[in-house]
Formats: sequence, structure tokens, C-alpha cells
Amino acid sequence: MKAHTSETQATISPEKALEILKEGNFRFVKNLKANRDLLAQVNDTRAGQWPFAVILSCIDSRTSAELIFDQGLGDIFSIRIAGNFVNQDILGSMEFGCNVAGSKLVVVLGHTKCGALKGGLDAQAIESLGMDNLNHLVGHFDPIIKNIIKEGEERSSNNTDLLERLNHHNVLNTIENIRKESSTLRKLEQEGKIKIVGANYDVETGLVAFL
Repeated sequence: MKAHTSETQATISPEKALEILKEGNFRFVKNLKANRDLLAQVNDTRAGQWPFAVILSCIDSRTSAELIFDQGLGDIFSIRIAGNFVNQDILGSMEFGCNVAGSKLVVVLGHTKCGALKGGLDAQAIESLGMDNLNHLVGHFDPIIKNIIKEGEERSSNNTDLLERLNHHNVLNTIENIRKESSTLRKLEQEGKIKIVGANYDVETGLVAFL
């Protein structure tokens, strides 16, 4: 399987891009990898890159987008940050990927048992560790937690139901922020040039469920 060219990228619609990822995850779960010569793909992409999708995922070592979607060199832009949220720099990267480099799909990929979200639920314990930047990071999830937690419910990473509700709502919140904070991506989506979708990766099964 060869790397994408500008010609092949141009033939991929947002819907087709999504289907390619679904098919790749199916191969991953079934342990049926596409036949790729990665060194040949190095050669194919030496003059440029034409990825068909931008995937924002967590830094979790189990959630490499290239692996779980069975993609090769030059196929996707992979953005990773603990908790898969966006800031101005990440939005700028997405804008480059879609509006400059021609990607047709933005995927916000959460995952089960997310350590960053656990940190958000256990923020007081994290704060006691004295890591200012980590405190700042897990603080991103506090407004979502306050919005979804039920009266009398335990705020703790041991509350698995709350953790997975947070995972779901965090993905939706990130999508909302992409549309709200990037006029470029919002316009591309409104024009039908890209899709922005959410998904959840199950660390126990390897299966990606699109929201």
C-alpha cells in the first residue's frame, strides 16, 4: 500500500475518510494489518505529505492513532495531548492540516480509563503533589465535571460511571470548542469540505466507537 498523493487525497471525501478509519480499526481489532512497505512510504513522502485526516488523541501510550486505525506514513496528522482537549496551538495545527494540507476529517478521540480525566476527578490529590503545570492541565476538565456530576455522587476516579460519562462529555466539549474557537474549521465544515467527529477507544478491546 502506497502513501497518499495529492491526487489520491483529492478523491477522498469526508465520508470516505471516516470509512477508511473505520476499516482500519476493524483490521486492527482482527489483527489483519494492511500490507505496507514503510521504507517505501518514506520515499513516497519525501517531497511532501497529503494526509486525509487529523486525529486529536490523548498521550496515553495505548492510543497511538496510527496503530489503532492501521495507517501508514503520510496518512494522518496525529495531535496528542493528555485529555484530548484543544488550545490555540492545537487549533492552529488542525487549521494547517485541513485548510493548508487538505485533510478531510477531524477526529477527537477519547478513550476509556483515561488517566488525565482521572486526574481531573482527583484534582485535590493531584494538587497535593505540587506540580503546577499538571494542576493546570487537569483543571481543564473541572467545568465539565461540575456540569455532569449528580447530586451526592462521589467525585473520584474510583467512580467508573462518572469517569466514562466525563470521557464522553469531554469529547463532545472538545468538538464544541473546535467549532466555536476556529472560524476556519467551522467554515470548512459548514461548506462540507471536512467533517468533525468524536470517537472513543476501548483500551480493553481495541475497538473504536464513533459518537
